[in-house]
Amino acid sequence: MEELPSTSSLLEDKSQSSSATGSNSTSQGSLEAPSTTSTFSTTADPTSDEEDSSQDEEDSRSSSSTENTYRDTLNSMTSLLEQFLLCKYKMKQPIMKEDMLKIIHPRYHHRFAEILKRASEHIEAVFAVDLKEVDSTIHSYDLVSKLNLPNNGRVWDGRGLPKTGLLMTVLGVIFVKGGCAAEEDIWKFLNMMRVYAGRKHFIYGEPRKLITRDLVTMKYLEYRQVAHSDPPRYEFLWGPRAHAETSKMKVLEFLAKVNDTVPSA
Repeated sequence: MEELPSTSSLLEDKSQSSSATGSNSTSQGSLEAPSTTSTFSTTADPTSDEEDSSQDEEDSRSSSSTENTYRDTLNSMTSLLEQFLLCKYKMKQPIMKEDMLKIIHPRYHHRFAEILKRASEHIEAVFAVDLKEVDSTIHSYDLVSKLNLPNNGRVWDGRGLPKTGLLMTVLGVIFVKGGCAAEEDIWKFLNMMRVYAGRKHFIYGEPRKLITRDLVTMKYLEYRQVAHSDPPRYEFLWGPRAHAETSKMKVLEFLAKVNDTVPSA
């Protein structure tokens, strides 16, 4: 299967970027295994107390090691499932439950719903696409763009990964800046996500063209010269399609999922 971007690294980039604008960021996707406790009987014999204490420490280390191994395995399977879902999206192929189960160890099939939820939440936070069940009789799924971008978020014809996450991020910066963001502020934020003007990105292609031409032509963004600026400076606003297809609250909810915070109206 083709190696696709890790959502964990992309989430880290986005969390760092959001922290720079005043948002609280927390780690994504960590699963806390239930803690275990053991009760030991005690006697008045001090030698027995020492032996019990030693046994407690040994059992605690053993339990901690088991929990860490279990958690690491779940994280690994979540990452594999993310890669699988993105690969299916990129190739425009149906996502079948039976195929997903094939890449998860049989011992963890009873945790499938949890693993799928974690994988889909990671993908949603990076790409702004939702995992939806298309046919409940055969358990087929698809990743659906949060906005009605052409080609289900890919923007351009053919195969590829969704661009919706970048658009939602730009809309979020515009909103945080009071409804109008200077171009330099947009690029300052995107640079912290390792997205640079004029440099081809493995997901977004050439980002300057995407946000100053393609998304402007589609009317998701408005890109205009700042009045009386010399030399010319430019700024971004929400376009009419952005107003029609999303809202302040939806953009805040998307940013909140990236940063694991609660949006406020």
